[in-house]
Amino acid sequence: MEDLEMKNLFQNAYHRRRVLVTGHTGFKGSWLSFWLSQMGADVYGYSLAPETRPNHFSLLNPGDETPETDIRDIRQVIDCFQSFQPEIVFHLAAQSLVRRSYREPLDTFAANVMGTANILEACRLTKSVRAVVIVTSDKCYQNNEWEWGYRESDPMGGHDPYSASKGCAELVTAAFRNSFFSTGTGHPALMATARAGNVIGGGDWAEDRLIPDVARAFNKKETMKIRNPHGLRPWQHVLEPLSGYLMLGQRLIEGDRGLADAWNFGPSEEDTLPVITLLKRLKTHWSDLDFDVDQQPDQPHEAGLLRLDSSKARRKLGWQPVWNCDQALERTAAWYQAFYNQATILTGADLAAYIESARSKGLPWAQ
Repeated sequence: MEDLEMKNLFQNAYHRRRVLVTGHTGFKGSWLSFWLSQMGADVYGYSLAPETRPNHFSLLNPGDETPETDIRDIRQVIDCFQSFQPEIVFHLAAQSLVRRSYREPLDTFAANVMGTANILEACRLTKSVRAVVIVTSDKCYQNNEWEWGYRESDPMGGHDPYSASKGCAELVTAAFRNSFFSTGTGHPALMATARAGNVIGGGDWAEDRLIPDVARAFNKKETMKIRNPHGLRPWQHVLEPLSGYLMLGQRLIEGDRGLADAWNFGPSEEDTLPVITLLKRLKTHWSDLDFDVDQQPDQPHEAGLLRLDSSKARRKLGWQPVWNCDQALERTAAWYQAFYNQATILTGADLAAYIESARSKGLPWAQ
């Protein structure tokens, strides 16, 4: 795809914009930063160093050295904002692992709650900021194991420290929005939160995640152990929620006050699948995949059923998924196989194919 076509995405909202992305060295953050850079944005990343080797951020070879920065350090956060003067902020930095939150609950709350508060405070003190998208999680809801999807108006909750911390981040954001970013409170920025389903795609090597576990087992020629084979989750390619975040950012920077709210970005209902079903479908694209159920007792609690209702985003924002689950699995399998077998990175090819698919569906952001 030509650079001219790429910069025109999202009504040319990001070309030559100063965009700050926290967590840009993580899985979702690296994909988002890559997409923004391809559209000609001036991207500043704020993040800890990547935790894994390999990692998607380093494989993209961004060139410039990125200093290690911590959202828990309020002075460092404010200094960064004052120096860069961002127009748009995407906050993705977090302790993002459920099982780690059982081992490190205080670090999880410090990063996900106070870290979010620090970013919001820096936004409040930086007059250049016009749009803020705070990314939380589908696990922010009080999970009653309902058969239907959670809506943005449902109560926050969380059984484990990670889920509770994301519910807290939503409440903190709402408090800042109501207190400091509403009409008549002095700051012109518009602020939204985004909650996505379980994302898959190439370049993720985080611990205790399904697709990274598959990739590691494939690389070591081992049988992967499944902890929660019947857990039902909303699966989507990483580019799906990112297109939603970018749509939000575009509309907020354009001044659409009605969108300064909470938003779900989840897949179609038929793409909410049990773990075991997802792996069986993945195996059709990755024949070397081998897995078995982990019989170890006393595993930490994980939700058995989780669905998202994204009808609000479809109706009011005009967002919709581009790839179904099988397409996402095919792309994900191809990405890892190309990496391990040919040392090839398919991120750019996947992004171009995703945009072409969106364009063929007539989605406004891709035209």
